[in-house]
This record gives sequence, C-alpha cells and structure tokens, in this order.
Amino acid sequence: MPVVNKLGAKVRQLREMREMTSEQLAERSQCHAGLLERIEAGELVTSLAPLMNIARALGVRLGTLLDDEPHDGPTLVKAGQSPSVIRFSGNDPRATSSNLVFQSMGAGKKDRHMEPFLIDVEPGGEVSPSVSSHEGEEFIYVLSGAVQINYGETVYHLGTGDSLYYDSIVPHNVCASGAPARILAVVYTPF
Repeated sequence: MPVVNKLGAKVRQLREMREMTSEQLAERSQCHAGLLERIEAGELVTSLAPLMNIARALGVRLGTLLDDEPHDGPTLVKAGQSPSVIRFSGNDPRATSSNLVFQSMGAGKKDRHMEPFLIDVEPGGEVSPSVSSHEGEEFIYVLSGAVQINYGETVYHLGTGDSLYYDSIVPHNVCASGAPARILAVVYTPF
C-alpha cells in the first residue's frame, strides 16, 4: 500500500498561515533550506530532530505535524491497523531512502506529550552517519531482532527484550544489527 506524505502540505500550510517565507522557517528551525523544500514538496520526511525544530519554529507540537484529525479521549490502535506510517530519511537533504519505518501509535490523540511509535528497523549496511539530537527523552524497547544505538561516544547493542532510556539532547541514532528489527519507541519532547 503506497504511503501518502501529507506532512509537507501541513508544514507549508502552517508556514503560510504564519506568513513566514521558506527561508525564515529554515533559519528559525535551523534546517537546511534544501531539506525544508523537499519536506514541503512531499519528497521526504526527515528525521525527528529537524521535524521537532520545524514544529517548534511554527509554534506547534510535533503531533500537530503528524496528525490528520486530532480528537479528545483515548486512542485505540488494533493489532496491524496502525493509522499512520512515516518513513524518516535522516538529516541529509539528498537522502532518498530510509531504514526506519515508523507507525504512529498516538496519531489522533489531542494535546499529547509523548509520541509512541512502532518502528521497523531495516539493515542498511554501515551505521548511518546521520545522528539526531533534540530536547527531551526517548525510551527504546526491542520487540524483535537486535539494534545498535549510538549514543554520544557510547555504543549499545540491544536484543529482543532489552531497553534503553536516554536524554535525546545527546547525539544518537538507531540501526539494525544485521537483520530486520522491530522496536517500540516513546519520544517525549517538551513544548
């Protein structure tokens, strides 16, 4: 099933509502102008760090960019029916593919403070040089397979059932260790 990238249209709409130019948003979010242009064109969804910076520069929660129709009350996601699939392509504006496929488990929950995701981590050969760094905290739990988490100068190897909770201001990235893996990730970002 093809994934429709609605994020770019939402970023453009919010930017235009605030009467900001692309250059102003790029400067305020500390994103490369080319990366921002590709996001708005719907060509890619970047990694979480630039996306969080874009949300903050626009004055909205990260969830505002990821949700289509937020609602009050609990959000139920039945097995195999995640409403939202997001492919993150990293910080490189030239990136054309992703080894991370995110399924938002909180899409639609209005005014949430956490972003829960099921993430399929595909092996990509070498460890990606692209790292993420943003305010907040992250919790990673390995559901299946094995992953490597590069956290600052430290490398963690996690297998099925292992978890890691860390401050996400420290540069970090996640990659599969040889075979596909599936993780539960919960990201908290102060607004």
